Amino acid sequence: MDMNMRTPLAKVHGLGSAREGSDHFWWQRVTAGVTLVFSLVVVIVLVALVGKDHATVHAAIASPFVSVPLLVFIVAGVSHMRLGMQVIIEDYVHTMGLKMIGLLANNFFAIFIVLACVFAVLKVAIGT
Repeated sequence: MDMNMRTPLAKVHGLGSAREGSDHFWWQRVTAGVTLVFSLVVVIVLVALVGKDHATVHAAIASPFVSVPLLVFIVAGVSHMRLGMQVIIEDYVHTMGLKMIGLLANNFFAIFIVLACVFAVLKVAIGT
């Protein structure tokens, strides 16, 4: 009795599990959870700062109690975005060359966004 669950076509093509699915699945859940929790903190801070003057907002963002959760929110959110876009590219782009370009562009875009946002928050938090 053959216990192999692969189709005959998959056996011929040599296609199978990359053994990365569960790891990717869990990282998506972890980044989603962290983003959700820290987005609540960020929204509470933003609502508290509505209508305040520039100096007050600057001082609030410079506080480690605001800047650290903001940085965690940014890194977790962009990581979650990168993982989600990776799944979309892998599932819906079928040309290998375009898939590789898409995955590279996705990674570089995520790195660029994280660096730009972290730089902006640190510039406010540390000073000019």
